[in-house]
Parts: sequence; structure tokens; C-alpha cells
Amino acid sequence: MNTKLMALACLLPVAALAQEPSSIRVYGVLDAGAVSEHDCPNGDCPSTKISPGVSTGSVLGFAGQENLGGDTRAIFTLEAGVRNDTGQSDQGGRLFGSQAYVGLANRWGALTVGRQYDVGYEALAEVADPFHGGTAGTATNLIGNGTKRSDNSIKYRSNVFRGFSASAIYSFGESAFSTSRNRAYGAMIGYQGGLFTLRAAHQRKNNFLQAAGATAPVDLSARNSIVAANMHVTKAATVYAAYAVNKGVGSSPWDQDNPYGALVLASPSTRSNDALAGVSYSSGPATFMVSYIRKDDRTFADQDANQVAVGVTYAMSKRTAFYAAYAKIKDENNAAYRVGNFSEQGKGRSAFNLGLRHAF
Repeated sequence: MNTKLMALACLLPVAALAQEPSSIRVYGVLDAGAVSEHDCPNGDCPSTKISPGVSTGSVLGFAGQENLGGDTRAIFTLEAGVRNDTGQSDQGGRLFGSQAYVGLANRWGALTVGRQYDVGYEALAEVADPFHGGTAGTATNLIGNGTKRSDNSIKYRSNVFRGFSASAIYSFGESAFSTSRNRAYGAMIGYQGGLFTLRAAHQRKNNFLQAAGATAPVDLSARNSIVAANMHVTKAATVYAAYAVNKGVGSSPWDQDNPYGALVLASPSTRSNDALAGVSYSSGPATFMVSYIRKDDRTFADQDANQVAVGVTYAMSKRTAFYAAYAKIKDENNAAYRVGNFSEQGKGRSAFNLGLRHAF
């Protein structure tokens, strides 16, 4: 029997034995869509395909808590990424690759340990991006370093006090060569008041590809800072904005599941600034999104890029929605940015998505 299926099967009786009112919750999202890519560099765009997790990622999750007394709770989350086009595990075949952490929480916040989302990615996807990190319009096509999560991490996230909140994360490198290799850390401070939300975050990641034989190690470290904001200007309309500063060879988007993919860039941007502006508008069950992103490469290579994206979601119910999106990137001076989505890096400079997601 497949070992991953055996592990899931073992969890079911444990959950049944431990189940108390509001103590354990099983939840998930199934998301699949048609993806059509165009303007691939070598004309090798794949034919239209079915892809999983296009808008939000498909997951099967288990979350729970236990009251320990004195305003303290033990909490946990296990989220398995699912490629529901084939039934395989997502995130490179990990069993619980989406999230996996345990910790303690009280009225001041939560301290958790495990595989968790980075604070820089959360600021971008939760606050600044009208597409919230999904479909062809995702801001991660041009902003950030391609990392969503950190392994071996300890994270603190405060509750909201008079509109203010903060979080910090530290990921242990756990390399056989040096404790600093692959180490990551970051911090965020935010404010939410009335119709306005603002966050400022900084994320640092050390990532040295290990040397082999006479090959010198490659430094793909990254320093990414972002200020993200949104404002509900009317009941139906929200405007979004972000400004990011990136430094380091690994500071621009590249495929984290294939680290050597970064090396296909003839001259990776080691210093760039990003600006995002967007808007969403709701009308009945439909929500329309538009965004524009400008990546300004500050090196002599001048590999700038622009992205324009439009999209719509149509809610059939509180848990089921159709979505469609189109995005186009204009690369300058042989820049190598591509249109992806929540779960895939993408191969073309433009792409169209049409899909369905259902939450349970």
C-alpha cells in the first residue's frame, strides 16, 4: 500500500478518539482549471492542460486545539497539498507540504513550530494582491523570491491590539555544512483600522547551492522587503498597492522546487524594485480584478518587466466558485519572467485560466 495513504489512514482513528466539540476540524479545498499558455521563449508552450490548485491550491487539512487552562491552548494544523488532476501529492511529493505545525496560543497570539508560510508572502498575498496569490494574475509572477513557506521554522503571530499586529519567523538552516546555509528569517508589522489595511514585512533567506567536486557553491540568498496596503473605497470596490525592494541573486521569482532553475537566467537580477496597483469590484456574485505590476531591474542588465492581469470569480454558493483570469508579461532585455498560478511556475509570457474551486 502507498505509504502516504497508510499515514492518512492512521490519522483517522486518532481523530475519532480525540474528537470533542470544536476540538478537531477537517477541511479542504479542491481547485482545478484549464491552463492555456502562450508566447513561450522557444515556442515550446504545452497544449492546453488541466492543472490543480490554479487559484488557491487544493488541500486536505486537519486543525485542532485543546484547552490547557489559564487562557492557553495547544493548537496544530496539518495540510496536505493535493494535485487533484492526478491524485498525487503537491509541493514536491510531501505528505503535508502545504502546512504542518504545532504550538501554543493565548490572548496575546500564537507561537508555532513546523512548516509555515513566510511573513513576506503573507503580506503580498493577503493584503496587496487582488488575485491573492492565485490564477494567472498572481503578483508572485514578478514580486518576491518564489518562496511561500519555510521548513524547520518557529513563528510568532500576535493577535490584533487596537488595530496593530506583528509576526516574526525564524527557519533553522539544518545544513550538514553550516547552520547558516538555507537559514531564513523575517518580521512583519501591520495595522488594520476601519476600511484600511497596511503591512510592512522583511524576509531574508540564505540559500547556497552546495559545491560538487571543483564546482564553486552558488549564492542564491535573498533579501525582500515589502509595504502592502489595501482600502475599501466603497462597499463594492477595493484598491490595492504595494512597493517592494529586492536584493540578492535569489531575490526574484524562480522555481523553488528546482533550485537550479534559477541558473537559466543569463543575468539574474540582484537588485530590483517592484510596484503594484490593483482594484477589485464586486457586483452580486461576481468579483472583477485588475492589476498592474512594474519590476524595475536596478542592475546594468536592465531586465525590467511589466505584468497586466484581469480576472473574475463567480460565486455559485459560499463554498463553490468559477474563476477566469488572463495575464501578460512584457519582458525587457531578455528577462525570463513567466506567467504562473498558485501551484505552477508557468512557461509562457501570457496565460489564460478557467476553472472551478470548492471548499468543504
